[in-house]
Amino acid sequence: MDARLTAEQEEIRRTLRELLHKRCGPVELRAALDTPAGHDPALWTALAEQLGLPGLALPETYGGVGCSVTELALACEETGRALAPSPLLATAVLTAPLLLALGTDAQRADLLPRIASGALTAALAVPGTALTTALALTGHDPQGAWAGGGRAGGVQARRTDGGWRLYGEAGQVLDGHSAGLLLVAAHTGGFACSRVLLFLVRADAAGLTRTRQTALDATRPQARVQLRDVEAELLGREGDDVLAALARLGDTAAVCLAAEAVGAADRVLERTVEYVGRREQFGRPVGSFQAVKHRLADAYVQVRAARSAAYYAAWAGVAGEGEKAGGLALAQALGALRWAAAEGIQLHGGIGFTWEHDTQLYFKRAAGDELLFGPVHRLRARAADAAHVFEEAGR
Repeated sequence: MDARLTAEQEEIRRTLRELLHKRCGPVELRAALDTPAGHDPALWTALAEQLGLPGLALPETYGGVGCSVTELALACEETGRALAPSPLLATAVLTAPLLLALGTDAQRADLLPRIASGALTAALAVPGTALTTALALTGHDPQGAWAGGGRAGGVQARRTDGGWRLYGEAGQVLDGHSAGLLLVAAHTGGFACSRVLLFLVRADAAGLTRTRQTALDATRPQARVQLRDVEAELLGREGDDVLAALARLGDTAAVCLAAEAVGAADRVLERTVEYVGRREQFGRPVGSFQAVKHRLADAYVQVRAARSAAYYAAWAGVAGEGEKAGGLALAQALGALRWAAAEGIQLHGGIGFTWEHDTQLYFKRAAGDELLFGPVHRLRARAADAAHVFEEAGR
């Protein structure tokens, strides 16, 4: 593995960091959170037009840049540093890969160029709180029971003469209130031959209700999506192995989420070091005390280890090595973010947890990501099961 970044990767990182520094400072960030969409559409347009961010990992055939998941992960690391609220995760990380993998030629030709240009945003709607199970990050359900159906709730799909109709609810859909397209996972086929399929739902479909929820982490807007006999289009074909496609997506998404968490952890640690270098107590900077140095050193080691794990997982995904490396990298990164954010709160003292200070935003990102994509111990347990660690140890 060559850990050095290429000139193109360094350029992606540099230009994105400069743009976010100018367009997504503390004032702009808080203003964006108060908008109905929960993000700044002008910033999203700039990210699309100047950097091609939505189509960074999409083939050039569909208007994308043609890069790999490594470049997408580096972009996520920079957006994580700024806690930039944008549809990048929902659109480019969670939805576009499924459209590319499962969509028909007509569906790809229609949707992917618009996603790559930034004109169309999309969101993956998974019933209940089952996103990590659907992506096979914290559990494996070969039957897809997490999709619900019938008395189990979730989302049920039924075939009609004109196509498909959906009925049900998804409660934690990232950017689901503002996305122009919903990709809904639904249960179909009845009890005897039940299966999970993915369906395309337009934002203006009759019977669709989308409500933005109050989330712990306001920089990651979520919505409750209710479908009442909503017309939908099947993604791909009925014979597609949707569960396998979601599991493959899970490792890719984990790589991007790990890089994003590393970026956030690195930035909150930088801010904390800057603060303890200025704040004085007993006539000395707080950062000069040995106990504070030890705490910051421990956090630094955690962040560096998490970055190494995230970069390895990104490399392994491209090289076809290191099965389920993404889940382990995500566990390491979420742990590092929680550690760095907690130390940031403590070492900032009385102002660290106030709404006016930005440190609390990083702490909420750490807690919110564990609720959405963790917890850390379950990510590690799932990775251990996938690698048959305990089976080997018991022999």
